[in-house]
Amino acid sequence: MINTGKLAGRTLFITGASRGIGKEIALKAAKDGANVVIAAKTAEPHPKLPGTIYTAAKEVEAAGGKCLPCILDVRDEEQVKRAVGDAVSKFGGIDILVNNASAISLTQTQDTEMKRYDLMHSVNVRGTFLTSKYCIPHLKKSSNPHILMLSPPLIMKPIWFQNHLAYTMSKYGMSMCVLGLSEELRADGIAVNAVWPKTAIHTAAIEMLMGAEHGQSTSRKPAIMADAAYAILTKPSRSFTGNFCIDERLLKEEGVKDFEQYSCVPGSKLQPDFFIPDDVLAEFDQQQVSSLGIGGTSAAASPSASTSDSPATSEGVDGIVQKISQKLSPELVAATKGLFLFQVKGGDDFFVDLRTGQGSVGKGQPSEGSSPDVVFTMDTDSLLKMFAGSLKPTAAFMSGKMKIKGDMGKAMKLEKLMGSLRAKL
Repeated sequence: MINTGKLAGRTLFITGASRGIGKEIALKAAKDGANVVIAAKTAEPHPKLPGTIYTAAKEVEAAGGKCLPCILDVRDEEQVKRAVGDAVSKFGGIDILVNNASAISLTQTQDTEMKRYDLMHSVNVRGTFLTSKYCIPHLKKSSNPHILMLSPPLIMKPIWFQNHLAYTMSKYGMSMCVLGLSEELRADGIAVNAVWPKTAIHTAAIEMLMGAEHGQSTSRKPAIMADAAYAILTKPSRSFTGNFCIDERLLKEEGVKDFEQYSCVPGSKLQPDFFIPDDVLAEFDQQQVSSLGIGGTSAAASPSASTSDSPATSEGVDGIVQKISQKLSPELVAATKGLFLFQVKGGDDFFVDLRTGQGSVGKGQPSEGSSPDVVFTMDTDSLLKMFAGSLKPTAAFMSGKMKIKGDMGKAMKLEKLMGSLRAKL
């Protein structure tokens, strides 16, 4: 989407903007000559994630904007008050607040530690409410004030709750702020909207969790979210408020026709994101949607979803274990570094040990004293489909066909691991 210059001289306060979608929104605004407050926690380089508030600030200035980097933990009221005050002192006011900071843990109830629950609700809900509270007095003085949440439409379907209840509650809490604040602030002319991606978005955080190559082929770049945010933030605040926007649909309304520009791998089949409406899901390949357990025709009825033609799975769990044992390698171990236990309903349990050396695989439990990093629980059919390639681990998890307990960072490498094993099988 082409910049129009409408954000020139306007001040944006963006939380969690040292990297990812938040930084992309900052850079998009900077091209107009905007003032940008990079409000995030990362002041020192992260061992695995690129970027700090200071490196992001340099990029903003190089793109044509002015920038104030602020160390901010949105859970801390005093830090929020200070950062908002510093922004007003430097730039004379605040015109736009982007509540982008977010915490995530895709765990079911029994696997969610309360400190993780508290983190998600403190950052996602409390942080959004708190930062909005202290920005509102300054937004009231702006000629075209906006608050934008990176949060989903409020779709009350069990599929979006059953696998990660705590996370869903926290993201929906952000969206409830949109519902409430849009009406509370309507008379003040402050627009309050939300934007959410249609597809998975590939960011450095996802890359750290899943590996450098994972997800790129099914994801879009953060730039699509930045363009969608730009389209919202340049609209008249009094007439465009209370909306839950999906990035692609909004940009189509703005006249954007080329969406391949946003694909990490042009021409690839894209993965639907969480929390998207049924009419948006209908625009995806329906076999893919069905594999997520959220609609469409039965994947099991499709020839391409059949596992019977795969030599790796036609022999069942025994065949998988035998062939994995023949194809393990030090390279696979180096890329994974984990001990995985597969609990198979209606079949035999087995483990894959990719911690040292050549790696190993065996039926039953790992040796005594070896605690699995991750335990995957699923039925035999889902396991065979995953190794055949007709059911992605991400889709199995989202649809409840696979349950995960343990180190989510290592668990999220499963899709890449299975791809490597399938290639070898």
